[in-house]
Amino acid sequence: MLSRKDCLDLDARDLLAARRELFDLPAGVIYLDGNSLGALPRNVRPRLEAAVQNEWGRDLIKSWNTADWINLPSRVGDRIARLIGAGAGEVIAADSTSVNLFKLAAGALKARPGRKVIVTEPGNFPTDLYILQGLRDLLGDVELRVVERGALAAALDEDVALLLLTHVHYKTGAVHDMAALTARAHAVGALALWDLSHSAGALAVDLNGCGADLAVGCGYKYLNGGPGAPAFLFIAKHLQQSFQTPLTGWMGHAAPFAFSDDYAPAPGVLRGLCGTPSVLGLTALEASLEAFDGVDMGQVRAKSMALGDLFLDLVFERCEGFGLGCSRDATSRGSQVALTHESGYAIMQALIARGVIGDFRAPDVLRFGFTPLYVRYVDVWDAVDILSDIMARGEWRQARYHEVSAVT
Repeated sequence: MLSRKDCLDLDARDLLAARRELFDLPAGVIYLDGNSLGALPRNVRPRLEAAVQNEWGRDLIKSWNTADWINLPSRVGDRIARLIGAGAGEVIAADSTSVNLFKLAAGALKARPGRKVIVTEPGNFPTDLYILQGLRDLLGDVELRVVERGALAAALDEDVALLLLTHVHYKTGAVHDMAALTARAHAVGALALWDLSHSAGALAVDLNGCGADLAVGCGYKYLNGGPGAPAFLFIAKHLQQSFQTPLTGWMGHAAPFAFSDDYAPAPGVLRGLCGTPSVLGLTALEASLEAFDGVDMGQVRAKSMALGDLFLDLVFERCEGFGLGCSRDATSRGSQVALTHESGYAIMQALIARGVIGDFRAPDVLRFGFTPLYVRYVDVWDAVDILSDIMARGEWRQARYHEVSAVT
């Protein structure tokens, strides 16, 4: 079994160790919930202060030009593109993940006339399912084919317009084979839309290498853009000029300041925009993404897997009573692990009270996320040490702390 000193030695050799200093982490807290809300990068506060005081406060509306607010969605999108295997001009940052799912799913149906089936899986993140149910109810002639993970490939036939899946499962961390499932969708003439909310910034995603058509993701988890940060959407180059979004807002117009009564789509991925960009939200997200400058996503993924393996090894060596709620194979798991316990909620509250922040998902799942840019190996050792102590003392039976992460 590794000792605490062994973990300190791993941190000393960690190629990403210096990145931790870019984050404003509270003293006495081991933060293992970056898969719900990323930590605050140190440069975000001064960047927002400048945007509020100088750009908004002093320059007012001129800042759409002088501070280049108007191009924030594209600038931020291009920064994210590098992290998810997309090219320049294929990603924009805008709206929420839910809104972007609606835009792209509806556009995919339009792009495959005569096909009325969308394939997805049960237990997907709820907003993905809810958006698809709403789209089905709105259009009236769409079939939502919800099939178990192992039957997805077989469920794809010539009636399918779209395969929509979350790349990394929000609860179990299970990773889909993006390349294989995308290829299978293409084989029957369907499009593939991937939700990268639990992937972007933690896994070495390769959208273009996998041939993906469409993707969405959020900015507030591993991208550290802050609570409610703008989301992003990806439209592959080969689809852009024909892709039609149902939300034809003025910022997605070819000439938004011509104020024409008739809609004409903007060129390329810009047609995915809808309303006025959230300038402060995008400003915070743009600043947060600087933490990835010069980072090799392969190194990020390698550390992510090592942290998860270390956590599971230590838990099952030192703690009794837990089940495994995720894959033991790190290559099949996102940057998170899941334990199960019938008293999982109370145990998580006891951990939070002791400064170890993870989260709970009903009915019995304790989730722990590992953000490789700021989580250390010694943090994992200390977290399990505290968990072991809580279990040995029965401390969780008296837990009265009732705050739980509300956003997944």
